[in-house]
Amino acid sequence: MSAPDVEDCALFHRPRYQAGIPAVIEAPDAGLGELLETAAHFYPDRVAIDFLGATTTYRELLEASERAARLLHDAGVRRGDRVALIMPNCPQHVVAVYGALRLGAIVAEHNPLAPAEELRAQLERHGGRVVVAWEKGVDLILDPRSREAGAAGPEADSVDPLGGRTVFSVDLSAALPARLRAALRLPVARAREARDSMRAPRLPAGVRSWDREAARAEPIPASWPRPGGRDVAVLLHTGGTTGAPKAAMLTHTNLRANANQAIAWVPMLHEGGENFLSLLPFFHAFGLTFNLFCAVQKAATQVMMPKFDVAEVLRAQARRPLTFFVGVPVMFERILRAAQEAGTDLRSLRFGVCGAAPMPPAVGAEWERVTGGFFVEGYGMTETSPIVAGTPMGPTRRLGALGLPFPSTDVRVVDPEALEAALGAGAPVDVDVEVPDGEPGELLVRGPQVFAGYWGDPEATAAAMLPGGWLRTGDMVRREESFLWMADRRRELILTGGFNVYPSQVEAAIRDMDGVADVAVVGLDSGAGGELVCAAVVLEDGAPAGAVTLEAVRAHAERALPHYALPRYLEIIDEMPRSAIGKVLRRVVRERITRSQSLSAR
Repeated sequence: MSAPDVEDCALFHRPRYQAGIPAVIEAPDAGLGELLETAAHFYPDRVAIDFLGATTTYRELLEASERAARLLHDAGVRRGDRVALIMPNCPQHVVAVYGALRLGAIVAEHNPLAPAEELRAQLERHGGRVVVAWEKGVDLILDPRSREAGAAGPEADSVDPLGGRTVFSVDLSAALPARLRAALRLPVARAREARDSMRAPRLPAGVRSWDREAARAEPIPASWPRPGGRDVAVLLHTGGTTGAPKAAMLTHTNLRANANQAIAWVPMLHEGGENFLSLLPFFHAFGLTFNLFCAVQKAATQVMMPKFDVAEVLRAQARRPLTFFVGVPVMFERILRAAQEAGTDLRSLRFGVCGAAPMPPAVGAEWERVTGGFFVEGYGMTETSPIVAGTPMGPTRRLGALGLPFPSTDVRVVDPEALEAALGAGAPVDVDVEVPDGEPGELLVRGPQVFAGYWGDPEATAAAMLPGGWLRTGDMVRREESFLWMADRRRELILTGGFNVYPSQVEAAIRDMDGVADVAVVGLDSGAGGELVCAAVVLEDGAPAGAVTLEAVRAHAERALPHYALPRYLEIIDEMPRSAIGKVLRRVVRERITRSQSLSAR
């Protein structure tokens, strides 16, 4: 019998894998909408979303997404068009995603708390003409030259504040349980504060109500053509491997394959029987794949809230015991602390997955002790939908490791200097020439989850992709007994609170500040919160004493940066350390800040 005909399951397992985990998964050539249609067919009355206690069944979610698809079509959306979504996690967000995907449109996810300049630049980059935004996000995308955006002068009246786009507004309060909606109307300070956090006092003329129009739209016909697996499904904004703003294109197959890989990694999940705690935002690659696609594929209930509120998590645990959670280290740490203080039982949480940042070993061990379940770490990036590797949920794992490559995922650990030399000389790249085990090298990845490139940026795509479908991650790793371990980051990426912060972007936001001659930004370890964004600044000659403070730097930079990217520590230095060719020596900057913090702590 030839090798391809052998049905010995041992041939389909990799060393160090848990028993029962396949080495190969299916990468469906089909649209993501099938996941919701299948869940609604087999589990129509299963609760799909629990939003602060308000529930939506899978039947209701499918019907709502079909009405949303029709609404978007009537608004001019066609196959391949971009639909921009700017809102926190909420039922309307899920409906809009599946509605757009049903049409074959491309979902462009945006951080609803990003600065206005960043959001407008992203919209211009992908050219989406239809926007679905929560009410408090609408002002962020207005043309700054318009009267509605605060511009003065007679010419401001002639500027369309919506930039010619069709903009739908989402009322978060409309998704709340009836008792909470009623509470928002109470004439008390607390109710006003809660109402103001969800709703805008006014909306510009021309903005349409998503909630009203989606509710009365007719469903799109079942015969409407569906997208294929190779069609782009989602745009996620990232700095790529360099920090320059880009939009990564993820296809339906990319995302379905990664969902299959993740589900295969946790075969103990019960279809139609899990409660997922959905805290990571949907514009975050981990939050998108696990909560919008894995959860739906397993017909799980998503216990959802618009922002991370540890008290609300404990209330959710009492209302609907949670079984599966994907988060970042600081979330695990805060939930543990709050549960212990309140005496809340977390033993229903059988599985926890940490992504986006390394988990402190003590926090991971405490999580397992309190829950009695398993905790694993996953490694990935936006360009890989996002998961590349994970630690096994069993005795073969290595806590602190990036893990083992997921099923159907190939990796190589190569010498980055040899790679750069070959590329510079125009010579063929031999990815099979790897560094010895235990030595650091750049991680290359190939698999069905690897993205289709950067939107409208063929040069950046070519720089990231090697022949044969190999993605350059930019991360330095070492391999030991099949496990991958982080060695260093060639891209000076800072991971804080589960978010990526690129030093070059922070530096650009600070450099034009009065009194600043030069600046370097680095990350320092801060435990479960990831890394601390720190800035070292050289003052201009003659700058008044005390003009450049941490508070002033943060206030200046927040016009261009999201809150999580703002520096948390400032060090004034006399001279910026640079190499012979003028490159900032971030290692020296980091050491100096570390030393300064140590001295101040004495």
